[in-house]
Amino acid sequence: MNINFTKGNGLVPVIIQDNNTLQILMLGYMNKEAFTKTKNDNIVTFFSRSKNRLWTKGEASGNILKVKDIQIDCDNDTILIKANPSGPSCHKGTTSCFKKETAKGYVYDLQATINQRIDENDKNSYTNKLYQRGINKVAQKVGEEAIELVIEAKDNNDKLFKNEAADLLYHYLILLKMKGQTFEDIEDILKKRRQ
Repeated sequence: MNINFTKGNGLVPVIIQDNNTLQILMLGYMNKEAFTKTKNDNIVTFFSRSKNRLWTKGEASGNILKVKDIQIDCDNDTILIKANPSGPSCHKGTTSCFKKETAKGYVYDLQATINQRIDENDKNSYTNKLYQRGINKVAQKVGEEAIELVIEAKDNNDKLFKNEAADLLYHYLILLKMKGQTFEDIEDILKKRRQ
């Protein structure tokens, strides 16, 4: 990656985005040393202008940012880092420095939780218990939830309709896991169809 650190007197802005929800979490700055440390450690390290030193996010709070992807903009003078936060990103205790946490993109957090419960074989998890019953039971459950959603769609109770839609999506994510697929795979197909 060829980053132009000269434009900003040795610093470039770094946008941190939640890898799952895609919510913008914060903005910081890096010099070459901070960027190299971030790449080597896979944990976000900034150059703190107020402390005048390298500062690893979460070094005091424990709320580190685990790097999942690094991208450079078209002018090579801004960095976008997709990260998995281990806690609130803002010093005020909120998820984001820009606004309150939204439900937008939450499906990816849910998918990650579903995967974790199954991968860790959580014996107390409904998700894992259903998964362990096999493809026929998972597919049957998706079918049942789809029928319940259709029934609620014919009525005028928005609350019941939305709850059935949520149930269907939840069980659909389990089915995707069962088939070794992800929600991103399905989004990719939809994106290609748009062309």
